[in-house]
Amino acid sequence: MTHPTLSFGISGLNCASCVGRAEAALQAVPGAQAVRVNLADHSARISGVSPDAAMRALDDAGYPAEVTQVRLEIENMSCASCVARIETAALAQPGVLRAEARLPTHELYAEVLGDGHELRAALAAAGYPAKERAPDTTPDDPAAALLRRFLVAAALTLPVFVMEMGGHAIPAVHHWIAANIGTTTSHLVQLALTGLVLLGPGAGFFRRGVPGLLKARPDMDALVALGAGSAFLFSALAVLAPGVLPPAGIYFEAAAVIVTLILMGRWLEARAKGHTGDAVRRLLGLRPDTAEVERDGTFKDIPVDDVRIGDVLRARPGGRIAVDGSVVSGETHIDEAMLTGEPIPVLKRIGDPVSAGTLATNGTLTYRATHVGRDTVLARITALTEAAQAARLPVEALVNRVTAWFVPIVMVIALLAFGIWWALVGLGPAVVAGVSVLIIACPCAMGLATPMSIMVGTGRAAELGVLFHKGAALQRLQDVQVIAFDKTGTLTLGQPAVTDMASENPDTMLRAAAAVEQHSEHPIGRAIVAAVPDVAGEVSGFEATFGNGAQARVDGKQVVIGNAAMLENAGIATSDAWLAKAKTWSATGATAIHVAIDGHHVGAIAVSDQMRPGAADTIARIKNTGRAVAMISGDAKANADHVARSIGIDHVVAGVRPDGKVAALEALRSSHGAVAFVGDGINDAPALAAADVGLAVNGANEAAIEAADVVMMSPEPAAVLRALSISAATLRNIRQNLGWAFGYNALLIPVAAGVLVPCGGPQLSPALAALAMALSSVFVVTNALRLRKKGQT
Repeated sequence: MTHPTLSFGISGLNCASCVGRAEAALQAVPGAQAVRVNLADHSARISGVSPDAAMRALDDAGYPAEVTQVRLEIENMSCASCVARIETAALAQPGVLRAEARLPTHELYAEVLGDGHELRAALAAAGYPAKERAPDTTPDDPAAALLRRFLVAAALTLPVFVMEMGGHAIPAVHHWIAANIGTTTSHLVQLALTGLVLLGPGAGFFRRGVPGLLKARPDMDALVALGAGSAFLFSALAVLAPGVLPPAGIYFEAAAVIVTLILMGRWLEARAKGHTGDAVRRLLGLRPDTAEVERDGTFKDIPVDDVRIGDVLRARPGGRIAVDGSVVSGETHIDEAMLTGEPIPVLKRIGDPVSAGTLATNGTLTYRATHVGRDTVLARITALTEAAQAARLPVEALVNRVTAWFVPIVMVIALLAFGIWWALVGLGPAVVAGVSVLIIACPCAMGLATPMSIMVGTGRAAELGVLFHKGAALQRLQDVQVIAFDKTGTLTLGQPAVTDMASENPDTMLRAAAAVEQHSEHPIGRAIVAAVPDVAGEVSGFEATFGNGAQARVDGKQVVIGNAAMLENAGIATSDAWLAKAKTWSATGATAIHVAIDGHHVGAIAVSDQMRPGAADTIARIKNTGRAVAMISGDAKANADHVARSIGIDHVVAGVRPDGKVAALEALRSSHGAVAFVGDGINDAPALAAADVGLAVNGANEAAIEAADVVMMSPEPAAVLRALSISAATLRNIRQNLGWAFGYNALLIPVAAGVLVPCGGPQLSPALAALAMALSSVFVVTNALRLRKKGQT
């Protein structure tokens, strides 16, 4: 295979030596020719190799190629056939690494080496002119333009319809036209008005459809152009050259009504489609345009795009947080429902994180910007939602294979219907049958059935705090037979807290322990300090013993805290009563911290990780769906078993490293089937990647998020139920749409062809066929929009 010349940018070129190394890397690629690296504009040119080979060579050399994200609007994309042709034309261009056409939004997303200019030229040559869409905007709404075209077409079509069909329905109308206008004049007026319909509002069908016919790549527009054009040309020939054809009637009203009704359907479809992007539009609308930023000691309103990391901003009651940040002063409850799906506002104090787009409710605070622009949580959610809306599910591959052959098959059926009717009945009925088949079979509904449901479903999921990071998970989630949870931070809060105490004077014991632990960084020590509102006492001689505990003098008294071995090593006699109590706590998964003051064992403190609210209810409801539930944890077996028992999990794998979690998932897969894993830490990343579906919870490590298929913005286990629910609803909606689209065509194509007429049955006229086809697409879009009302689970 011959590879054309590639031109693209390179990162990391700083000197002539860099140029030499980059050129050497490219020249080493088999087949490389005409290699040139330019330091001035950080660019490279190479021919004879594939883009992937060039990129790999540069990556290995430490000078990665610059990949441009291109987002193009393509107005002419009208059906699944267009999608396939657009992607084929795009991927045939040198330097195009990925191309995804999205029918619901009439867009093409592509990754290219270079600026994408050749891509736009290639699309225009293929009959699909494209224009760039600015980032952080939604596509133009075509509904207004379609409404204008429909109204003009309707105004021109109405007289044609009344003159032709009015005479059939009401004989008096026919007699009036014959007496006052004349049949010939009536036909000429119909010809002129119908010609205006086809050349004006309907011109787009011919402009797009005829080139497809000439290139043997017919699409939906080709079917409309062929059907309406055939009816018009046949009728025009019958009026202008009546001796050429045998008497067979005229069908101007069919051609005009076809175009008018299809434009009406396109308008209704566009109106409905306008709502499919509501989720993204709402997310974009959450970010305020301006922000109060501290400048020279005072707060000033500036454009939010001008905010920089480190700036101090102010949020007033009722105002939205402009960028991600950390609270510097003040406190307020923040409504985070738009990001997490959780309806209860969260109290934010000094040091707590805040996210762009969330709403301050009852107080004023200042916060320091930590992430701005496209790095904010809101921006990442918006990007993930748009990516999920463009997902290709496995079921779509079957639909695309069918639609690739559908239009040519329909044209053959129309030709056969025309020939059989002409041979057996006459030319006029043959035209009606052929045109009706062409119009009824337009595959709009089939092409829209899956992407419309995905777009609305994933948008609704984002509003509920569930982001389908990898869109195919939307379908795979329904195949899952077992859901495995990590324990710490997923089923539990991941924040140790004091849960019990045993002492004759618990308050004195706790305050002494907290005074010592305020000098410790250990999570258990922090939990003890957090249990005392105001830690006080003069502390000296602090000394920590790794793995055992710590000791110090507090207000002149020697305080030793830690496990039993810590006290024994200090020569302190342990109390059997406190040891027995500690043993009881250990059975519940708690950690016992013993405390001695001036050589006397005064008691023990229980510290344990708290269960997340609703964890037990979530597990029970997952089981009610027929799925098994497991826990895979690196924690000690006693702790893991206690948590599992308390929330109803039967299968537990504990004390495993990250590779052990992967092995546990493989064992579950072999015994149960497809497995989902829910986790949050960096040690969960291998398991999240190895699972059939990985779900990362709120606050998850970046590595875990990248490995996951689904990101849940809420930390609550119930978010898993939301993911399952929206997945099930979306797949159910897709099945409904596909059932309608395929069933509609399977039933009505034979009716349009007239197979029921010999049995006394009906036959669709071209006008009715156009109405049925238009309403079919409207049904699919409207049915998909029902997912917007899918509630929380």
